[in-house]
Amino acid sequence: MSAIWQVQEAKNHFGELIDRALSEGPQTVTRHGKPVVRVVAVADVASHSGAVDDGFIDFLLNAPKADDFELPERTSIKPIDPLGE
Repeated sequence: MSAIWQVQEAKNHFGELIDRALSEGPQTVTRHGKPVVRVVAVADVASHSGAVDDGFIDFLLNAPKADDFELPERTSIKPIDPLGE
């Protein structure tokens, strides 16, 4: 069963939060009543090869390539006086 923890409660009972993530499943931590993070046991997301798939590799592989970026042209450059002059 997933539980919801306020940040301060999660901080004060971090060991219990981990134990419950291991035994009961994902635990959600909220800040100002809004979910901000979820604590999940590694065993729940590990593949058969033992690797953890947290989506980061897919994120990197699907990121825009450097060739896809177009920098805007600068229309003007404001001169800056050197310090002390």
